[in-house]
Parts: sequence; structure tokens; C-alpha cells
Amino acid sequence: MQSPRFLLLGCAAAVAMSAAAVGQTAELKDQLPDPPPGKQWKLIWHDEFEGTALDTSRWEIPPEGKRRDAVWSPKAISLDGKGHLVIRVFRENDRYIDGCVRTRGKFEHAFGYYVARVQLQKQPGHWSAFWMYHPSVSRVGDEGRDGTEIDIFEKPWLDDRVQQTLHWDGYGKHHKSEGKVVRVPGVMEGFHTFALWWRPDVYIFYVDGRETWRTAAGGVCQVPLYLKLSDEVGPWAGDIRKAQLPDEFLVDYVRVYDLVQKAER
Repeated sequence: MQSPRFLLLGCAAAVAMSAAAVGQTAELKDQLPDPPPGKQWKLIWHDEFEGTALDTSRWEIPPEGKRRDAVWSPKAISLDGKGHLVIRVFRENDRYIDGCVRTRGKFEHAFGYYVARVQLQKQPGHWSAFWMYHPSVSRVGDEGRDGTEIDIFEKPWLDDRVQQTLHWDGYGKHHKSEGKVVRVPGVMEGFHTFALWWRPDVYIFYVDGRETWRTAAGGVCQVPLYLKLSDEVGPWAGDIRKAQLPDEFLVDYVRVYDLVQKAER
């Protein structure tokens, strides 16, 4: 028979484990839009960026290569050990380094609710983004239904403006796009959520759980896309030479939900 001391320790450990489980469940709760009647949201994919190394079963880091006015490099990508993905921009000799992670070939999906909780960069000359893409975006002839780049958010400014955009029919002479600039007071401070409810008939964008844009421009995409988190250097975001580097874009989590039939009680 165990001594009372060990029994008490066992009970305390069980309570602690139970509390931790409750806390973990609570952390996974997002402010989701109301589902249609008879449906409920189900978490189908996520990354909380725990640990010290990126989960390569979920994400791919593009190989080092030129991207706009910088070089996308794996050197810009890390986890901070505190539950965050870090995408850094810094200067290395005569070039600027930043980076991207994507779910190409690992998770590609159509429709559902996509949300990322992030802390934005602080310096000019580069912009952070959470977006969806597939090479089919370059197809011309069926508008965006056969492929659309969906920019859930881009942040080239250091004020309260946020860009949300759709691109379709490639990036050449047939390129078409539609976007909206929304104002989010306080967006440059702390963490915020940026989300998309991609329905078969409409896109609905959200910031911090509040709807900011509803559109079906280009005809809603009907094919799977993959996720991207990135930072890019270019004049759209101002003069990178004025930036105090290094700077960073932090991602707390990315989660994807699908609508499923509501369980009967």
C-alpha cells in the first residue's frame, strides 16, 4: 500500500494534469463565426509552433533565392521556444534576408475557416502576410474559380491599415485583382487574429473576429490552395534603408476549421 504522502502527490499531479488539459483545450478555442443550421466547426489542421524546430511534416521552407528586393532564406525562419514562429528580416553584407514558410504538398485545402494569430513587424521597408496560393492562379479563362491568390492580410504600413486582396488570371497582361484596405485601431501593438471564411459562394474576411470584407470577386475559387506566411522587402512598404534591423514577424498559431454535420444529442 502506498503511503499517504505518495497518494497526496499522485492526486496533486492528477489535478495539475487535468488543469493543463483544460488550459490546452481553452487555448484552442477561437472566435468562430456562427455555422449554418445543422453544422458545427471542427479543427482539422493546426500548428501552435511549440518546441524549437519547425515541423517539416506541416511546413516547407523554400530554398534560398531572390524575392523582390531581398533573398528568401531558411536562415530567416526559426521558432523562439516560446510558442512562436519567427520570420526575421536582417541585413547580411550587401543583401537583405527574409523568408517564407508554406504548406505546399503537405496541406492543401478548399473552403473552411483559416485563422492566424500574429504580431506584426515594427520597421519600414518590408511587409508581413498570411495568404493562400497554388500555381493554378496563373490559369486564364475561368476567372478565379480555377485558382485565386487569397491575401488574408498584408501589412505594408506601420499604421492601422491592413490590406486584404484577391488575385486571379495570372500575373501578366490578363491579371485581375480586387482588394480592400481596412482600418484596425491598435493593430500594430500586441497579437491579433486574421481570418478567412472561404465558402463555395463567397469569401468573408475577419480581423480579431470582426468581419471586414465580404466578396465573391472573380468567382470564388473552387480548387485547393496551400497556406503561406511570409515577409517581403520592397518599396510598397517604404524604404528598407531606414529600418533598424533585425526586425521580425511573429506567428502564435495557424488553425484551419471545416464545417461538419452537427452531432445529434
